[in-house]
Amino acid sequence: MKSFTYEKATSAADAAAAAARKEGTKFIAGGTNLLDLMKLEIETPTHLIDVNGLDLDKIEPTQDGGLRIGALVRNTDLAANERVRRDYGLLSRALLAGASGQLRNRATTAGNLLQRTRCPYFYDTNQRCNKRQPGSGCAAIGGINRQLAVVGASEACIATNPSDMAVAMRALDATVETVRPDGATRTIPIAEFHRLPGDTPHIETTLTAGELITAVTLPKPVGGKQIYRKVRDRASYAFALISVGAIVQPDGSGRVAVGGVAHKPWRVEAAEAEMPRGAQAVTERLLADAKPTEENGFKIPLVERTLGAVLTEARG
Repeated sequence: MKSFTYEKATSAADAAAAAARKEGTKFIAGGTNLLDLMKLEIETPTHLIDVNGLDLDKIEPTQDGGLRIGALVRNTDLAANERVRRDYGLLSRALLAGASGQLRNRATTAGNLLQRTRCPYFYDTNQRCNKRQPGSGCAAIGGINRQLAVVGASEACIATNPSDMAVAMRALDATVETVRPDGATRTIPIAEFHRLPGDTPHIETTLTAGELITAVTLPKPVGGKQIYRKVRDRASYAFALISVGAIVQPDGSGRVAVGGVAHKPWRVEAAEAEMPRGAQAVTERLLADAKPTEENGFKIPLVERTLGAVLTEARG
């Protein structure tokens, strides 16, 4: 691990301003992803700003009947929250499907949204990876890519987003609240938060330099049956081959977001119009632009079958 300097933040605005002043700065909270990457020298920040002391660990109702989740709310506390379990069951189920209990006790809401891919070529510093070293190439293309993206990828990167929570947030139409180095705040719809790889796969979100996540807001509950189903190689502590987060209304309409297939949680609102017709119709539109490899083509029928199981469960 390379040496770095460290400071504790006193406010969100000050933390953002400090990050902008010093190149190579990273924010640290739970550290469940960042510290691992620092040990491997994939991440090499020169300065860390500890945001744990900020008052960003509350779960509070909003005036319009939604819910505001502080950036530092731990995954365990969020999954167990009574309001989340009652009104946003999809989010609670997705959180409990991710990682181990020990990691959920440390991992934060903002950190979960920002966690980096688990592509094996990204983690192997002897391999070419445009996400780790821009312009070096992508060894995953033509390599072992069974777990990687089938849609939304590019010639520069076929990595996937590893977050379970982000899939639920996408289906729930969350918004991300931030503060910038100049003290200005903004809200980013979750649909616009994560980027597709294009020619710049190392730029993974629409955050600007020094911008700090302060909260995630959920709109008023939409009701319906909420289900999160994760398919993985082993029953626990494994990232998704694919996952399906769905909200199904009594009339058969609803929403569906998919994980494990793209660089970001994958949702195509036009495909949701097909939900009353069944999983095959939805999948055909959801993954219409899919370009699987020889190794991961199984993900397309796996999405259809998993969505079919979810719809069957939702309809009783």
